Amino acid sequence: MDILTEALASMRTGSPASVRTDGRAPWGLRLPPVAGAGFHVVLHGSCWLVPLDDTPPIPLGPGDVIFVRDGRGHILADQPSTPPGEPGPEHFSDNSPIGSVSLGGDGPRTSLLCGNYHLDQGRPHPLVMRLPAIIHLPTRHGRHPELSAAVQLLGAELDNPRIGSEGIVPSLIDSLLLYILRAWLDEQPADTAQGWAAALRDTAVAPALTAIHQTPATQWTVESLAARSGLSRAAFARRFNALVGEPPMAYLTRWRMTTAAQLLRESDVPLTTVAARTGYGSEFAFAKAFKREFGLAPGGYRRQARAA
Repeated sequence: MDILTEALASMRTGSPASVRTDGRAPWGLRLPPVAGAGFHVVLHGSCWLVPLDDTPPIPLGPGDVIFVRDGRGHILADQPSTPPGEPGPEHFSDNSPIGSVSLGGDGPRTSLLCGNYHLDQGRPHPLVMRLPAIIHLPTRHGRHPELSAAVQLLGAELDNPRIGSEGIVPSLIDSLLLYILRAWLDEQPADTAQGWAAALRDTAVAPALTAIHQTPATQWTVESLAARSGLSRAAFARRFNALVGEPPMAYLTRWRMTTAAQLLRESDVPLTTVAARTGYGSEFAFAKAFKREFGLAPGGYRRQARAA
């Protein structure tokens, strides 16, 4: 059971939006907050990412990837001191396979792929919620070969669009999110990793998480989950809480409700089926738990999601 894939799928509310950005020095671009997670891939050249808080500017080079967990506003520029602007309609072109924006002067060129993933930040999965606000992943010098390969493929398709590019580019951008987060998780030292980076490797907690994700309808207890870890009930509960950030039964309820919400958004299965798949013995018990969690009855949630 791939917990990372499931966690992201549970937050997805749409396809990624992206645009190619070509800037010639001097250039600066102020990017407003977005509802989701932002990303930038440096295809050619170099630039700086300037956060809007007290965080120092981040230098970026060819192949570098930036992931902005909560879509916060920031600035991209050829130099941190360059005043940022906002491009108008005249700067955009509707090129295939994605649109592009060109700005700046006549100096050295930097080319980036910029965009955002539509993720539900109202109910983020704790695996994503506990990531750093900004993740910077250089792919030069042989680091993160799979991520580097994806970046190179994207660059090749955008530099030289051919037959099939309109299907290939969106798929690569979609896959990029998993490559980014896998690369970050791989970077965390096994002996000092904390939170979910440690939980996914932990010999006691990882099997319990897998069991919850694999069969959320099972009537799990702390005792039955602890039995999979080889720890006592108390020791397992402490370890799970320390790494995941909440007790085992709280996480089980969270994942059941997350699974239910996804089923309601993406399928037409009856409420009795949703209840059964998420561990509730009756539609009434499920509806009561769901309304307590979301503030809305399951049927109303489904109608609202479809309308949106």
